[in-house]
Amino acid sequence: QVQLVESGGGLVQAGGSLRLSCAASGKIFIINTMGWYRQAPGKQRELVATITSGDSTNYLDSVKGRFTVSRDNAENTVYLQMNSLKPEDTAVYYCNVRTLFRVGGPVYNHWGQGTQVTVSS
Repeated sequence: QVQLVESGGGLVQAGGSLRLSCAASGKIFIINTMGWYRQAPGKQRELVATITSGDSTNYLDSVKGRFTVSRDNAENTVYLQMNSLKPEDTAVYYCNVRTLFRVGGPVYNHWGQGTQVTVSS
């Protein structure tokens, strides 16, 4: 079993910043990609940012230049630094971690419980 514990959400005014953290624990052998998704009311969950084990990153177009994803492999933790927040960033943010038991083996997808981010105008 792999557990993900998220923290760092909250209420912030437009233009403000928040930093999300997600720590993975449990039966972890290899961590592949780590990242963040979000889901706003009435909308589908969407990818916000991901970072591979080789530190390659991928971002949703609307957050490029404002959000930064990073990871601490020693702590099995992924972060999302969110700057210049906008009301349209309001959503529940979910951490996602993909693990493997061996190189080339099947990939397992794990999700955090979600943390609310609310940006007021």
